[in-house]
Amino acid sequence: MTDYKKELDELILVVAREGASDLHLTAGRHPTIRVSGDLIPVVKKPILTPEDTMGFAMTVLNEKNKKLFLDNHDIDFSYSPDGAVRFRGNAFYQKGTVGLAFRLIPRTIRTLAELNLPPSLLDFCKREQGFFLVVGPVGHGKSTTLASMVDHINHERSEHIITVEDPVEYLFTSDKSIIDQREVRFDTADFHTALKAMFRQDVNVAMIGEMREPETISTAVTAAETGHLILSTLHTNSASQTIDRIIDSFPGNEQRQIRVQLADSLLGIFSQRLLPRVSGGLIPAYELLINNNAIANLIREGRTPEIDVVIETGAEQGMVDLNHSLADLARRGEITADNAYRFSLNPKSLERLL
Repeated sequence: MTDYKKELDELILVVAREGASDLHLTAGRHPTIRVSGDLIPVVKKPILTPEDTMGFAMTVLNEKNKKLFLDNHDIDFSYSPDGAVRFRGNAFYQKGTVGLAFRLIPRTIRTLAELNLPPSLLDFCKREQGFFLVVGPVGHGKSTTLASMVDHINHERSEHIITVEDPVEYLFTSDKSIIDQREVRFDTADFHTALKAMFRQDVNVAMIGEMREPETISTAVTAAETGHLILSTLHTNSASQTIDRIIDSFPGNEQRQIRVQLADSLLGIFSQRLLPRVSGGLIPAYELLINNNAIANLIREGRTPEIDVVIETGAEQGMVDLNHSLADLARRGEITADNAYRFSLNPKSLERLL
């Protein structure tokens, strides 16, 4: 009988040794790791069978999650076999068999400078209230950026910080602040319930792992209006798309109200991508929207397509346009021109900068 705990421990060693970010276990394939954005099969390990992937799933899931997984056919979970390493994982069914994806969560929370992120993000960590979003595609470092911001607040301010996550990813150690971390399904029923409870918990700062439904967004925006600093993420590609996504998640008769609330409470939106670095590893390119009177008016009036122009011309106010970020990385030799074009949302405009 296969010892799946032992097999998984060996694969975790491979992840650590190769500097991988992800581990994939799929029936009919070798175990596969992702290194600097590329998928690499671990050919020293045999091709996995459906029995193997189910065995791995039953190894990493606790009893409550096993039942939820078998009922719903997919589940998010965290896995920390010995406390030395920690993974965010997802188990799912595909073509009738089980697949698993693991994302390595580093033990050490790096600073914004260590992550090659702009120091202007520290300004948002100083705010007492408002709504700040980190957005971008899946797997491009949003959770890491938010964790860095939360940990900066933890070391610099005396606050009550609460995180609501599914699952809990980075583990914080309280310093000047008190940090309480709540996991959906185990510590709270859902994001919305946890956010409503926050109003009775003397919370100063809340980090919401993801905003998935209008109720959560509405409560988060209200909290940002009433003396809380709210940090969260969305899977969107740009600041303007993020605003549209938030507004469009509400019924038509509620969109006017949420536009007004968002215009008043939004601090900024940081959109990031992780690109292959010429010297190895990954490096971020980003867009930064800072809410000012011009942006707030465009949000209220539903003129979000014009926001991109304000960002592009708003360098003096501290805004950063994605194409300028990509062009700067390419000129410094950090990334190739081909990758700059590949990740640009407007390649024609990028061409004028390179």
